[in-house]
Amino acid sequence: MYINDLTPQEIVSSIEQIGLPKYRADQVFRWIHKSLERDYSKMTNLSAKDIHYLKDSFQYDMISIYKKLESNVDDTKKYLFELGDRNIIESVFLRYDFGDSVCISSQAGCNMGCVFCASTLGGKERNLRASELLEQVYMIQKDLNTRIDSVVVMGSGEPLDNYNNLKKFISIITDENGLNISKRKITVSTCGIVDKIYTAAEDNLGFNLAISLHAATQEKRNKLIPASKKYPLKDLIEACDHYTQKSGRRVTYEYILIDGFNDTEDDVKSLKELLKNSNCHVNLIPLNPISEFEGKAPSDLQIRSFYKSLVKNKINTTIRRELGRDINAACGQLRNNYIK
Repeated sequence: MYINDLTPQEIVSSIEQIGLPKYRADQVFRWIHKSLERDYSKMTNLSAKDIHYLKDSFQYDMISIYKKLESNVDDTKKYLFELGDRNIIESVFLRYDFGDSVCISSQAGCNMGCVFCASTLGGKERNLRASELLEQVYMIQKDLNTRIDSVVVMGSGEPLDNYNNLKKFISIITDENGLNISKRKITVSTCGIVDKIYTAAEDNLGFNLAISLHAATQEKRNKLIPASKKYPLKDLIEACDHYTQKSGRRVTYEYILIDGFNDTEDDVKSLKELLKNSNCHVNLIPLNPISEFEGKAPSDLQIRSFYKSLVKNKINTTIRRELGRDINAACGQLRNNYIK
């Protein structure tokens, strides 16, 4: 049993099962998720007997830094982490004016099949445990001696395909006895698994929802995201509107711009029609090419033109600021290069 994979309630139950008093659970949880301590002997408010029982009863779910790239342009850092079973995942540290953020993976690999993404090329190896999601945040915070203010679950993998572990991760990282990161500072990016969007709304997870849209017609979207064939655009938008109503969170639609494919005036019209009744905004992302996909990014002039057309059509729009350009690539490309 991995002690850093347990919710506060699960720690209480597990602590009592090994004969320790209930109040020890809060102390242990704080040491693990607030102080980020991994050595029981340094938990100074525990007795030697308690520490012995803990060592005998619980393991830590550990990950290690396999490789780290640091940008020469800004403060962006890219991490390749090795899991206990030697699977490899990828995370990114990003520094903004509003604070320090991390982008973490939810799976080793991915099954969604997006043609422009390196994460999906080898398929999904497995889901990550909640502890493995947490350890990405903790390891980066400790490595950089900083305070992580926000988390984006947008690295390798489809978070809603790993829903139960995502839910547990959110409950632990937002706990007041842990890092206590606000739900408003957590963003989950998904291809759009419709039933899980409804579930997240009903479970009151409260994260910011980002949808990998990338096309405003079903035909074009199917070409980019094979998994979207199961989820008609109409159903997806309805699910997102429901999520907004339940959570009060405006949905972000991520839109990767591909030269000559989804950056025309017809695409502007399709987006306007698709989102006309939604409280949302569109985040434009120039394509980050990978060798396995022939598409390329539009010019800066074309990107600005597309942006202006959306704004003119009253679609709230931003262009993503590029960070770590000198070490950046498509999500998962660092991992993909490692496993080849």
